[in-house]
Amino acid sequence: MPRPRKKRYRREAARVPRSDAALPEYDRSTVPEGLVTRRQLRGMGLSAGNNEGPVAILRCKLCATRPQWSCAHPTRGYLLRLDLAMPKRTPTLAQEWALDRAMAARQTCPRCHRRYYFCLPLRTQGVCDP
Repeated sequence: MPRPRKKRYRREAARVPRSDAALPEYDRSTVPEGLVTRRQLRGMGLSAGNNEGPVAILRCKLCATRPQWSCAHPTRGYLLRLDLAMPKRTPTLAQEWALDRAMAARQTCPRCHRRYYFCLPLRTQGVCDP
């Protein structure tokens, strides 16, 4: 006899008044200069650097229509200070060689010694598909 299905409940976002929010919140068009998201930092070739954490929250589209509530959805973004960002570190030549050797071990068939452009299922099959 099949088991009865469990009821799945929709997870509701916690409703917190915007005045009680821990960090200031901005809609997408009202973000001040000097605050960017991690994705924007990555696009500029920068890392978070000396940022100790987010300084503000970028509200999601849904919460932009509800100005009195704080955004608690998982689609919100965190804003970091641009002046504390640092350039991304570049790997040394030895680090790149080590990564290439590690990938070669995952991409090379132990039987035919051919290197593929994708990782082989060596744990389950042991060899490449002939």
